[in-house]
Amino acid sequence: MTEEISKALNSAQDSENSQKDLYLTFHLNGENYGLEIGHVIEITGIQRITSVPDLPDYLKGVVNMRGLVIPVMDIRLRFGMSERASDERTCMIFVRFDNNTVGLLVDRVNDVTEIPVGKIEPPPRTGANQACFIKGMGKSESTVNILLDTKELLTFGRLPAVVE
Repeated sequence: MTEEISKALNSAQDSENSQKDLYLTFHLNGENYGLEIGHVIEITGIQRITSVPDLPDYLKGVVNMRGLVIPVMDIRLRFGMSERASDERTCMIFVRFDNNTVGLLVDRVNDVTEIPVGKIEPPPRTGANQACFIKGMGKSESTVNILLDTKELLTFGRLPAVVE
């Protein structure tokens, strides 16, 4: 994680008002995605993941984060994309919603971007399961970011007990 992203994440977490309209953007399978910064608690490089038997394929296992056992979700697999080998740019974004904390595997983290409500379009109506994870399409400069709904991502279809 670059120092610039780390500073932006830390300053955004200092005040709820400063979090308004801020998204942590990341790259996944050639597209840009975003998560509300208020749900992001930490970004790390790839860590050793301990496999847990009998989990869906998109749940890669668990990691030890400062003494807490945190499940890890491969967002590519959650969205039905092909699996990708980790490299030096692969990151884990730790997010929290209610009492659920999950590490999300992404191809790479971009930065913290301000996307005002007026620049967010409704999600496309495709009927596909992954569309329920999409909060909207956020326009910033010449880029479109697929903004994810953290609640839906962490609760859709009742995730296994390791997450709850």
